[in-house]
Amino acid sequence: LFSGEEVDLLRNIARADRELASQVARRKDATGGEAALALRNDLPPGIYSAVVRSRRIVETMERLLGDEVYHYHHKVNMKEPYVGGAWEWHQDYGYWYQNGCFFPDMLSAMIALDPSTRANGCMQVLRGSHKLGRVEHRLTGDQTGADYERVAWAKEQFELVYCEMDPGDGFFFHGNTLHASAPNDSDFPRWVLITAYNAKHNNPYKEHHHPRYTPLVKVDDSAVREAGTRQLDT
Repeated sequence: LFSGEEVDLLRNIARADRELASQVARRKDATGGEAALALRNDLPPGIYSAVVRSRRIVETMERLLGDEVYHYHHKVNMKEPYVGGAWEWHQDYGYWYQNGCFFPDMLSAMIALDPSTRANGCMQVLRGSHKLGRVEHRLTGDQTGADYERVAWAKEQFELVYCEMDPGDGFFFHGNTLHASAPNDSDFPRWVLITAYNAKHNNPYKEHHHPRYTPLVKVDDSAVREAGTRQLDT
């Protein structure tokens, strides 16, 4: 989805981003391991904004959802070697529902910044599980996880897929797709950028910390390299 040059810019900027580092939140998994992420709702100038607004992502989202989409948020998930914890089985819409979104018409794109493998805790999905509808969620450690009994049943019905990715690969997934990731037990980091979108017709009925509908200005795909080069130069 992104070229070697583009993902090198994105990775190098993210690794050196002090503001990003200051926004890292840590969430304990069921065994006490810590998963780390930094999340933003706004789109200041820079390479993250260029990725979020890029036509290759936004227009794919619009085709999949059949409507105009807007930026719901974006985040960098960081799993460092040997200390990066798991993400428990969940659906993103499992808790986005609580934000006032009536429909599950929400999608995310995951972009690999490092090689993402089974060894370093790549994403796992249950293929087709979005057709189940929303599953009840509750706290698991510090994370919001799907009901364990329903996940156990779903694992018997749907194919488990390990989403191994090379840097620059992209993976699009529905808000009701059951997904998880294991701890990073390898020598190698696993950083990913996730961009989340909501359909215009699904504008939340109430205010929340994630934004309501605001028109998203698309940019040409060339803006990713241009924004990244400018950001490194400054």
